[in-house]
Amino acid sequence: MHRPPHAAAGFRPDIQGLRAVAVLAVVIYHAGVSLVPGGYSGVDVFFVISGFLITSHLLSTLRDHGTIRLSDFYARRIRRILPAALTVLVLTALASVLLVPRVDVPGTLEDAAATALYMPNLLFAAQGTDYLAETSPSPFQHYWSLGIEEQFYLLWPAVLLGTFFLVRRSNRRLAAVIAALVAASFASGLVLLEVSPPWAFFSLPSRAWELGVGALAALALRHAAGRLSTAVGRVLIWSGLAGMLTGFVLLTSTTPFPGVAALLPTLSTAAVILGGSAAPHPALLTNRPMQAMGKWSYSLYLVHWPLLTIPQLAVGVEHPLPLAGTLALGALSVPLAILLHRYVEGPFRRGPARGNIRRTGPTLAMATAGSLVIAGSAYGAGLYIDRTPATAAQPAERKAGLPYPEGTPFVPSNVTPVLERAATSAPPTNGDGCHAPVKQTEPQAHCIYGNREATQDVVLFGDSHAEQWFAGVDRLARDNAMRLRTLTKASCPAVSISIERQGAPYTECDQWREGALQTIREVKPRLVVLGNYGRVTPVDDSKDLRKQWEEGLRATIDALPEGTEVVVMADTPFHDSAPASCLSRNIDDAAACDAEPEEALNASRAAVERRVAEETGARFLDMNKYLCAEHCPAIIGDILAYRDAHHLSEPMGEALAPRLAAELDKEL
Repeated sequence: MHRPPHAAAGFRPDIQGLRAVAVLAVVIYHAGVSLVPGGYSGVDVFFVISGFLITSHLLSTLRDHGTIRLSDFYARRIRRILPAALTVLVLTALASVLLVPRVDVPGTLEDAAATALYMPNLLFAAQGTDYLAETSPSPFQHYWSLGIEEQFYLLWPAVLLGTFFLVRRSNRRLAAVIAALVAASFASGLVLLEVSPPWAFFSLPSRAWELGVGALAALALRHAAGRLSTAVGRVLIWSGLAGMLTGFVLLTSTTPFPGVAALLPTLSTAAVILGGSAAPHPALLTNRPMQAMGKWSYSLYLVHWPLLTIPQLAVGVEHPLPLAGTLALGALSVPLAILLHRYVEGPFRRGPARGNIRRTGPTLAMATAGSLVIAGSAYGAGLYIDRTPATAAQPAERKAGLPYPEGTPFVPSNVTPVLERAATSAPPTNGDGCHAPVKQTEPQAHCIYGNREATQDVVLFGDSHAEQWFAGVDRLARDNAMRLRTLTKASCPAVSISIERQGAPYTECDQWREGALQTIREVKPRLVVLGNYGRVTPVDDSKDLRKQWEEGLRATIDALPEGTEVVVMADTPFHDSAPASCLSRNIDDAAACDAEPEEALNASRAAVERRVAEETGARFLDMNKYLCAEHCPAIIGDILAYRDAHHLSEPMGEALAPRLAAELDKEL
């Protein structure tokens, strides 16, 4: 064992070992090893270490010089962080252009531009990215944590300097202020976790408390250096290591995170850091392999993610790489990290400008210029690629809407929507406020279409799989001089079943559904059309989903007003991934992106829905004969049938509108 240093400052081999633990946990988790489902919390370990080291350095500067030279501090951070980060950024962007599916390249380059401007975390939060469940992640997604650290580094020296003088250089008062900031940040994370999980995960205000815990550890060691006994130090070290490893094993992708769960890796890391100031450092952290891995940890964190994601995106997320392949890629990231550390990270950090304040200005200027050039180039290239549709040279005829369709064997030059716009090809209710968002609990009473002066109503009720039939139901309403009321909500089926969303009970769905049913009972419509996405996770996992689905559908139909006709729409085909991404890799072989009916359609659930409809006097309407024959084509005629893995595109909904309206008209 190594003896501990006598102060917070100076090289700490145990912290170098903690870096190794953290990066190995992250890499193994990203490689898909199921034994460490909580390996993502290694990033939280990094946050605490960063907060501790930066605050220790700044406190030493304040003690020695009475102030903090902000420009010098920023220049040092730039030389430490940016050369390696920007090198990997540029190489990742080039590899993405060459290997990532064509339709995904503009979005990937947008991520690259945000990364170059030090705010990828804000972009991912705005996009609603689910880091723990993302099946088609950005090659730049791992930069989110660097974005948080860079934003923290930008603000923290000024905050610490101002607070230091505000509390008249009192360590006790300084600790109290920082503790209050940590508590406020933690509370904001808890609130955001309920309101907007992506912002809770990716934003600085909700994650700053983890760096703040490291700052409190630095203050504690400065104020109480030498007061911890060796015995207490040992307890802190080993309990902290046990807590970290417990988090790696017990936390999962369904754990609401950050929040209370993030206390485990965060406080455990702080315990190891505090204990290491008093007790001998364990060989588990200080042996040569762990010290080397800790030295390379930053470079390893940078290179491992694009090395894992770009090959997966290149072959298609519908074809997951085997575990042996991802482990090989994870192992390959180690020698690449060694090269990055030796030839980029290390030389810039140890360069001749180190400690030379006269070089601060050029360092800041070069960093700013380099970031702007990279961001502008990535964004401009993305715009150029986005405006050059990926299609074959020949057009196709309009064939959608015919039964048992044959797919178009290529991506036609007149395809609609174009592959690059597929994801936004949704019904008008998706953009006019009439498709309730996740957090909404009250039904949207103002959403009326068709003949607003009519005396009879038709209601479209359910989730986004009901919304995709809007064009056909709207056509029915207009043809029959009826009002159309839409009651649809994101990820919330009309079926009366309590489900989970992002690992937590989706209570907003239950409340909204009850309100929607009450609205329908008050309106007493002539016809209600139900549409539902059946691949849900029930809150009650003790009962079979099909049984719960059957009971829930029956309860919903029974809750509708007497005399109202009910149509239950069969669910549409499910693809393993968004066809647009696959098609951009197979422009001349679109059939490679078709789905097989036995996999794309859930026959057992359809049988349950058909039986419930028959027993309750409703009608079960299956429109899938217009979408599938021997295969379920991605492109039918000149129409891209799907906007993502399981939603019809708006043009396909329009093409099926006459057929759907004619079928629904039989119920009037």
